[in-house]
Amino acid sequence: MDIAISILAIVAGIIGIVGSILPALPGPPVSWVGMLVLYLWGSGTNASGEPMSLKVLLIWLIVTVVVSIVDYLVPMYFTKVTGGSKYAERGAMAGLIIGIFLTPIGMILGSFLGAFLSELYYNRKGASQALKAAFGSFLGFITGTGLKAIAACLMMWQIIVYL
Repeated sequence: MDIAISILAIVAGIIGIVGSILPALPGPPVSWVGMLVLYLWGSGTNASGEPMSLKVLLIWLIVTVVVSIVDYLVPMYFTKVTGGSKYAERGAMAGLIIGIFLTPIGMILGSFLGAFLSELYYNRKGASQALKAAFGSFLGFITGTGLKAIAACLMMWQIIVYL
């Protein structure tokens, strides 16, 4: 049974890391579920022989919630700071989804081009203003994705430590 629990926790950690990059999967929450599985049913301990504590689990829950909220707010903030509109945000997401088929470069270029073209077409702004908004939207996307990926990787490390 311990092997099945360990495999389930590791799979959740891996899905969490992948989900930090792909928009269809919730990254850090899935990684946290892997930690929860180990806490509830696992009998693993860390190198010091201590089992995972509720305090560790709750701290990672708070980190998961904060990172998930920040991931939604950062792209909007960067887009607004650079003069972009909601169209740039939506275009970046659409470009990202289309770019999934050409990962990882397609996701990055798709996000940027989607924001640029949406801002150019829907807001009728000049190319330089649309480029600035696209850069802000892209920077926000990269920041949010990076934060999620860091959190998911650190939770995966915690899962491995407590196996």
